[in-house]
Amino acid sequence: MTRVLVPSGALGLNYDIVALERGLAEKPDIIAIDGGSTDSGPAYLGRGMSKYARASTKTEWKGLMEARAKAGVPLVIGTAGTCGTDQTVDWLLSITKEIAEETGAKLKVATLRCSQDPERLVEALNQGRIRPLDPAPEISPEILRDCTNIVALAGAEQIQAALDTGADIVIAGRTTDTAIIAALPLRNGANSGAAWHGAKIGECGALCATNPQSGVLMVEFDDNGFTVAPMAESSRSTPHTVSAHMLYENSNPFILFEPGGHLDVTEAKYQAKDDRSVRVTGSKWVPSDTYTVKLEGARQAGYQYVIPTLIRDARYVENISTWCDDITTRCREKVMQRLNLAAEDFSIELRVIGRDATLGALENRAETAAEVGVMGIVTAQSDELASEITKTLNPYLLHHPLTQEEEQPTFAFPFSPAELRRGECHEFCLNHVLVLDYPMEAFRLEVVEVGHG
Repeated sequence: MTRVLVPSGALGLNYDIVALERGLAEKPDIIAIDGGSTDSGPAYLGRGMSKYARASTKTEWKGLMEARAKAGVPLVIGTAGTCGTDQTVDWLLSITKEIAEETGAKLKVATLRCSQDPERLVEALNQGRIRPLDPAPEISPEILRDCTNIVALAGAEQIQAALDTGADIVIAGRTTDTAIIAALPLRNGANSGAAWHGAKIGECGALCATNPQSGVLMVEFDDNGFTVAPMAESSRSTPHTVSAHMLYENSNPFILFEPGGHLDVTEAKYQAKDDRSVRVTGSKWVPSDTYTVKLEGARQAGYQYVIPTLIRDARYVENISTWCDDITTRCREKVMQRLNLAAEDFSIELRVIGRDATLGALENRAETAAEVGVMGIVTAQSDELASEITKTLNPYLLHHPLTQEEEQPTFAFPFSPAELRRGECHEFCLNHVLVLDYPMEAFRLEVVEVGHG
């Protein structure tokens, strides 16, 4: 039997300290927490940075390091620093060293590095070892070389290799969300289907329970299945909350692909064990013929400025789409003429905040707001050019009339200057897998001693 304590869905989201203590009293065999994802877009991968504040990360990480010492078990984090690049692994390692020095702890830390050398991937592409997923953009050696960062998603085998070093703490780069939870149960001989299924259910902490904000969850694995229980006193798991999590970030609620195979929960049974926990059996693991890891890559997509304006005139709010379309057409023509640019050299987008901003053309609720915000987004291949185009857009957003015959209106800029510089922007450009001859082929494992006891 293997108990995995999951403090939260991600380091930086906070966790219930009382619930964590309750989890420690259950004597876990490992503490595992995720460090990030691609949820917030490509910039974090492109820049190799964390989206969470350093101070918040340090506070929560210190609490988990203290919990690890109290339980006497390994502490593992996957996708360190939001994106899991080598830079963010080093970022969290530096925080770990600080805490160790401040608390007088002496620790063995294993780092699993997942960043990829573009030239090695070009070689793999030429050998046919990079395969597209559906849907996948076209790639080329040039696109791989253009990426500012590429990571491979580690699975359970790579986390097991890190744990095998005897490390007190494992700081892993980009991993699948499930790998850090499934690794030890698989190593200890738990049912493979249960190990992967329980890891999927536990990946976001108490999101599979009635009080998701509490964060802390215990997943217990054995030869036949797994049991999941939230540690907060006010929270409970039900067959509904647990089974529903297979829908989370997953296009198929019955199949989940991982390095080395896929999970099939078609025949899984969910039963309430008591008023707080759920027992799951019947999950199956199906090994694949080849071992593949997913690649994530981001490249620079230009430079960007944002310019917002506020519209309260009822007639303009009612006809906001017409107004935006006219501005976009006129401003694009002026930019191409005055700056001698082709249409593909830049983009101008006007997003209406407060009406159709989320779903766009898919929105099916016809409601008229009292006011709307219009956010102009300008992207070009240099910062100077993006700034120049945004300033060309500025007078349109302040004074442009719906018709040429009416009096010139004046709208409201919330800031002065009106434009906000976003700097470099990035785009995802890979949705592919890399075929490996053996699991550690694309990864690097290092062990260091930190602190002083």
